[in-house]
Amino acid sequence: MRLLLVIYLLSTLYMSAQDWPNLTKYQKANSELTEPSSDEKRVVFMGNSITEGWSMANPNFFSDTAYVNRGIGGQTTPQMLLRFRQDVINLNPKVVLILAGTNDIAGNTGPMTLEQIRDNILSMVELAEISGICPIICSVLPAYDYSWRPGLNPNTKIPKLNTILKRVAEEKGIIYLDYFTAMADERNGLPKDLAEDGVHPTKKGYDIMEVLATKAIKEALAK
Repeated sequence: MRLLLVIYLLSTLYMSAQDWPNLTKYQKANSELTEPSSDEKRVVFMGNSITEGWSMANPNFFSDTAYVNRGIGGQTTPQMLLRFRQDVINLNPKVVLILAGTNDIAGNTGPMTLEQIRDNILSMVELAEISGICPIICSVLPAYDYSWRPGLNPNTKIPKLNTILKRVAEEKGIIYLDYFTAMADERNGLPKDLAEDGVHPTKKGYDIMEVLATKAIKEALAK
């Protein structure tokens, strides 16, 4: 059993080294996605496991709309930036929601400062704007601690990052989508009913996000 685990971990590391931003994950799906019609208001959701898990928690939110989910579990902002052209720009959406940063704070791909996270998100925003896509910067969801990497104090770092991201949105004149305020408990974490593991939303958590995201998308499309 241990040998199989070692083989699995080594193969995962090998694949990660070969395709660090995981460009292969959505290549087939992207190629099968038709060009949006003239009246289609396509929206891409760019993110990590919180975005990816949304389609499993409520598939209808995506299948019944022109929303396209391009979340990949565990990803950090530099990985998303590398796949932004393939998984967002080339799909020709009207709007992109960028939800990223918690895995950077967790150090999933190495140490990252809040300023480096901001810069990567700003680069995605600028790529969207120059491509005629309306970007929405999403706040990072609350997290009191990370079970896979405890002791990093995301409950204090995430609010600081969100303040920085809100300032970027204000300076750019774009929408800042504040999930944090609507979901945080008194510890700056996610309560059990919104995220059993303290990070990944439950159906109830996604229900809150859907109301806020729908409102932000309508505002963006009205611009």
